[in-house]
Amino acid sequence: MATTWLKALHSCGSSIEYVLNTDKTNNSELVESYECDAITAQSEFMLSKQLYNQITGRDQGKHAVAASHVRMSFKPGEITAEQALALGKELAYRWTKGKHQFVVASHTNTKNPHSHVIFNSVNLDCERKFNDFKRPAIALRRVSDHLCLEHGLSVIENPALSKGYNRDEYLGEKKPLPIRKQLKGLIDKAIMDSGDFNGLIGALEAVGVEVKRGKQLAFKLPDSKKFCRLETLGNDYSVGAINERISDKQNLLIDIQDKIQRCYMENPTFNLKEITKTLLFLKERGITKYELLEEKAKTAIALFHAHNDRRKVIETRLVEIELLRNHIAVYVKTKGIYREYKNGGLSAKFYSRHQQEIDAHCDARKAIISLGFKKLPSDDLLREEYASLEAEMQILNRGFKPERNEMITLLRAKDTTDKFLSEPVQYHSKVHELEAR
Repeated sequence: MATTWLKALHSCGSSIEYVLNTDKTNNSELVESYECDAITAQSEFMLSKQLYNQITGRDQGKHAVAASHVRMSFKPGEITAEQALALGKELAYRWTKGKHQFVVASHTNTKNPHSHVIFNSVNLDCERKFNDFKRPAIALRRVSDHLCLEHGLSVIENPALSKGYNRDEYLGEKKPLPIRKQLKGLIDKAIMDSGDFNGLIGALEAVGVEVKRGKQLAFKLPDSKKFCRLETLGNDYSVGAINERISDKQNLLIDIQDKIQRCYMENPTFNLKEITKTLLFLKERGITKYELLEEKAKTAIALFHAHNDRRKVIETRLVEIELLRNHIAVYVKTKGIYREYKNGGLSAKFYSRHQQEIDAHCDARKAIISLGFKKLPSDDLLREEYASLEAEMQILNRGFKPERNEMITLLRAKDTTDKFLSEPVQYHSKVHELEAR
């Protein structure tokens, strides 16, 4: 369950010195670098910055970002320091796309394995700087999660809820947790080990928790003097919420992640990129049930086809209106000639002089009647209808690509999930047919 941290640096000397500390890196055994020497990295970074200023003519002075510091921390006991170093290096390479120098080190001074990365803001050609963007920490977490899943490691189930995690709680270090947090932790574990609410009570009693039954359930930890009512623990710990969590504990995300980890244990070289992308997509969308994924895919298909059918109806109607308005224009323009011809007794001589106008009038009249009109429709109303349909078509056209992409993404997620969960060892990712359309 890796956590990541990102900070821009206006000077990197002290940070590099901290990262390369020999006391924390087994006498520099847990240090690596990319396109630079770890010992001279600071000087190399500064040189590339000077070259960048000369090549581009851009010099932000003391406000310029010299480098960035990334930290990747893992839960105690999950990986070794050597593995943390390898993952830190892979994260740095993916994050910079191999276009920036960096130094990476794994520290052993805490219970949790963690790695530090310092990467140069200037690229290898000294012509560009790292392309910073809005909310980079979220994007970095996604890259980290993807990397961890590929290596059979766990990720934080709900990043939004873990935004302000307590470091002592995460690392299990020194400071004891408050009673309520300890009780929440025991309940969380009991939920995963229980098939119903009575089983949860039994699991809590088995670890020494005293249970008081009555109008309100209350619990007392072995070393505590007071009972703590269940209702005071928050909305996620009501009887109803706990029952729901027990029924949902083996959700789609857990099923996929468990199989990813088992698959990685069987074959560490197995390609898990497609299914890890799908898992992270499902996490971000909050899709925890296969039925919900199926429903969303069906809804996306139905919406896309409904709007596509509506586009076709509008296209047909726009052509009809345009044709009808042309017929009306001809009818109105030639109406006077035709009336004169009719009132004159349908004179052959008059017809020979005005044959083109009279035939055009008759053809326009027949066309209007064939379209279902006994009376001449209002051109103003047709113009208003045309404008309204055009506006609707513009809205539908703007939604075409997003709706199509949403449909393809959900179908790919469902297709990938179906294949992986049915035959995880035999699974090979394929691009969905719709992508090529």
